[in-house]
Amino acid sequence: MSQMSPQQWLQQNGANGTSLALPELLWYQRYTKVLDLTPGMAIHSKLAGTYLAKSKGRGMEFDEVRHYQNGDDVRTIDWRVTARTGKVHTKLFREEKERPVFILTDLGNSMRFGSNLLFKSVQAAHLAAVIAWHVKQRGDKLGGLVFSQQQHIELKPQSRSNGVLRYFHALTEVHQAQSGSRGLNLNEALSQIRRLVRPGSMLYILSDFNDFDDNGLRHIRAIRQHNEVSCCAITDPLDLMLPDNSQGLAAISDGQDTRYIELGSAVLKQRYAQQQQAWQQQLKHHTSQLGCKWLAVNAAEPVLSQLERKWYG
Repeated sequence: MSQMSPQQWLQQNGANGTSLALPELLWYQRYTKVLDLTPGMAIHSKLAGTYLAKSKGRGMEFDEVRHYQNGDDVRTIDWRVTARTGKVHTKLFREEKERPVFILTDLGNSMRFGSNLLFKSVQAAHLAAVIAWHVKQRGDKLGGLVFSQQQHIELKPQSRSNGVLRYFHALTEVHQAQSGSRGLNLNEALSQIRRLVRPGSMLYILSDFNDFDDNGLRHIRAIRQHNEVSCCAITDPLDLMLPDNSQGLAAISDGQDTRYIELGSAVLKQRYAQQQQAWQQQLKHHTSQLGCKWLAVNAAEPVLSQLERKWYG
């Protein structure tokens, strides 16, 4: 990946960097080993699957042998140990559990920007595709929420390819939406996903966190109490600093008022870089304090190259 030019990568991926289509998401199916979704906490779900819970009972994974107690199932008696010790022993098992994995993908207005390889929204979709295929490969269920200011689609967890393809269709539909009144901002989306996620799940948040505030942090704190959370900050190089060779006037607008700044000002460039870096560090600090994993992904480089370097902080 690292030896491929951005233009070659776009051509191989069938992407143009600004729009989003199903084939470029399907392309990631062969790259499931760049992530590790092994749970770092106990799974308390009642669903059967491929993860081990700490609760003990009849299941598929042998745990230990102990003395037989009244009420134990006679079918679990370990006759070899019983014969060897002269006392009745029974086998204990840990139940296998599958884990729902949720992906919250921000395709909002601030994500529809890219100065080099991809729009941040397209990079977020590509990262979601890598996660989704890995979820399928692990045998987990996939669900989540895809949203913009125009539309949102909530997806309850489903297993196998159904969950993956359904999520991909949601990504392409929301990314293509030009108008609508069913949109959400990031804090609203976090509130909604909070109601959807069940204890023992894993949540990936894919966003530039542009409109994130204390309310959003409160929702993450509540989710994190019973789930694993990874915050994936999608950035563009221009989000972090202005180019050294930038010159001329740039129009800056908040949607109502417009002002102009001189891009050639060294003082302005330094101040901008300091403010942006401080915001990223503050965001990382607050989420890390809650026990969230942190992954920084730049939209100017193929996501696989970045994941292979294991940019987890």
